[in-house]
Amino acid sequence: MNVTEKLQYHRAIDEICEMNWQGLTSQDMIGVAWAYYYFSIQFRENLQIARALHPNDDNLKHLEREECDTDNLSPWPGVAEIGEKMNHDEYMRRTLELLPIEASKVEHYTSVGEAYLAYVRGIDRTSRALSITSYEDGGLEKVFTAILEFGNWNNSLLRSFEHFLVEHVRFDSDPDQGHGALSRHIKPDDRVLPLWDAFKDIFVACVPRLAA
Repeated sequence: MNVTEKLQYHRAIDEICEMNWQGLTSQDMIGVAWAYYYFSIQFRENLQIARALHPNDDNLKHLEREECDTDNLSPWPGVAEIGEKMNHDEYMRRTLELLPIEASKVEHYTSVGEAYLAYVRGIDRTSRALSITSYEDGGLEKVFTAILEFGNWNNSLLRSFEHFLVEHVRFDSDPDQGHGALSRHIKPDDRVLPLWDAFKDIFVACVPRLAA
């Protein structure tokens, strides 16, 4: 990440990356996908807040085009037709529909996710806007790379989620045109720490094995 000062939120990123992603079952990873779906909703909302706070920022306009109403994850079987545009959280919502799971698990994941969104939506708008750089300029790339250490993408839901992760690593990592390059002019600080801690917590709430 392109910051010179070691900030506390980096610790939360490291803790997420150090979770035992390789030791999860396929059912566990479905829980991870559900957790990430709710994260993707707040990501879009935070980006929209950043755009509202910086309405003339061309880089953020470009980033919004890459994350919202975009076809950059298309096509994918059962999720996105050739050239179909959608928000990335909509891609994740459709991904979850690829594989029905028992109602009790849906109820649990939904309850955890709604509580997570309620918490994030209570955080001030400036902190939520600042989170975008912490996500895009290295933070999510590290998390996604760690999750991709999981080696058993053995059903349609997980393969779609893997596609999402692989493509986002590619989106974020280009040093000149990637999503990090589009956002790093807005410097994050530890006001974003509660958002990263909440991200870690929703993973553990959905997949308790990650706390081991």
